[in-house]
Amino acid sequence: MPIGPFTIVAIYIVCWWTVLFAVLPLGMNQEGQEKPTDGAQWGAPANPNLKKKFITTTWVSAIVWIFILILVWIGWMPLPPLAPPV
Repeated sequence: MPIGPFTIVAIYIVCWWTVLFAVLPLGMNQEGQEKPTDGAQWGAPANPNLKKKFITTTWVSAIVWIFILILVWIGWMPLPPLAPPV
């Protein structure tokens, strides 16, 4: 593998956060929501299903991560050498 383990983990973390922000708005519907009377925020969802979204984010980001590693491995997406020359 042309990259080290730290870089591999860093790529997964970036993929995970990117996919999380893509998954968070899915399934949010404000149409049937009543106006809050207890001081709660109007745009806050009643049931955000965060556990389900974190699980979805984890497996989708794993697929994206593997795809990126394959692209790096075959040379279609080469990463620049970051270490100083020896």
